[in-house]
Parts: sequence; C-alpha cells; structure tokens
Amino acid sequence: MASSRLPNKPLADIAGLPMVVRVAQRAKRSGASRVVVAADDARIVDACQAHQIETVLTRTDHPSGSDRLAEACDLLGLQDTEVVVNVQGDEPLIDTASIDAAAELLQTRGDCSMSTLAHAIDNVADFANPNVVKVVLDARQTALYFSRAPIAWWRDGFAHGVTTLPNPAPLRHIGLYGYRVGFLREFPKLAQAPIEITESLEQLRAMWHGHRIAVHVTDHSPGPGVDTPEDLARVRTFF
Repeated sequence: MASSRLPNKPLADIAGLPMVVRVAQRAKRSGASRVVVAADDARIVDACQAHQIETVLTRTDHPSGSDRLAEACDLLGLQDTEVVVNVQGDEPLIDTASIDAAAELLQTRGDCSMSTLAHAIDNVADFANPNVVKVVLDARQTALYFSRAPIAWWRDGFAHGVTTLPNPAPLRHIGLYGYRVGFLREFPKLAQAPIEITESLEQLRAMWHGHRIAVHVTDHSPGPGVDTPEDLARVRTFF
C-alpha cells in the first residue's frame, strides 16, 4: 500500500476490480489446489474477502517477501513437504502456465529448495539493463548465479562494449518462485549474504547458504507488471 511510485497499488482499479483480486483470480486458473493472498494491511484483506478471495493478515515488519511467506505458511498450517508458489501481487497478467511450471519443476527436483523461471533475452538493451536480472545455469538447469550485470560475459565479443548478444542467448530471470514450505521456515533464520547485499537479490542468500534453485526455461515472456501509473494504464487496456 505504501508504494512510492503508485500509492495504494494493490487496490488500484482494473476494470472494476482491485488489482490484487485480479491477480488472485488469475492464479486460480492455474493447477494450484489453493490460492491465498498474504497481506500486510487490513484494507487488502477486506477487498479480497469482498470478492471471495482467501487471505491471511501478516506482520508489517518483514524484511523480505520470503519472510512474509514463511509466516503465511505457519498461519495456514502447511506441512514442510508442501510446495507453494509466490506470485507477486502486481502481476494481473501472470501466465498461469508459469505458475504450474514452477510447482511441477520443484516436485521433480528433490535436490532443490526453490524453483523459478527464465527466458531468452532477445535485445541488447535488456541485457545491459541492471533492472533486468540475468541467470546462468548448469547442465541440469540449476542456477549457478543471478546478477544485474550482463552474464555470461562474452570475453571476445564485449571487448569494445555490449553491442550485440552472445550465442547462446543469455537468460532473463522471471521473478516467480516455487518453495518447499520447510525451506521457507528456515529462510528467515539465514544470515544475509554479502553477494545478496551487493546485488540486492534475495535469492542469492539461499544459494550462498548452499540451497539449490531449479530453473524452468520458458518460451513465454512474463506479462507486464505494474510499478507506475503508466504501467497501470497499459495493463488496463488488456481488460
């Protein structure tokens, strides 16, 4: 609710419904057995309940989204072996197939605590943009590293600047996560990692402490999220 670029963002009207309700309705089209909004403000809870969306009210002092998810898992009484997928509340056009892919991948990768998605970058501007997070993978599609910098670095091709893309195409990280509930309960107890602080990327904390992240590479780019009034206007056109 305190978004500086778009105040009261979760309740922003999109064709007659609050944005957070639109997101939850979209998530319900996935294969999830249950969709719950984890809120930190009673106004969000009221808006969701008015449209028959299940909610839990969590604390306001969580340092990260994963900490909030951990509390929500406790409030919902989930078992450590269950899998949850975190969908951001500002993505009313989230691809439901991506939600399913994150859950299904984690269920097949017993060696991983988390799952996420990526897709190929097709333009230099995104590759060079620090707001576009990149990821490199190993042979089993497990994350080796996430960075805001252009990775993998093309030693010979980038000698005079980033003007073209390497081959194979670099991968953009899509901020959709699957978690094992047991890991979520452990995560708030993990010390922040130096690389997490440097890159401002929370998932690096998990990797720094030895947890693995499985990555599904999709052909679909993520739907536009909503961070600004201009984003909101763009998304409204879809409805």
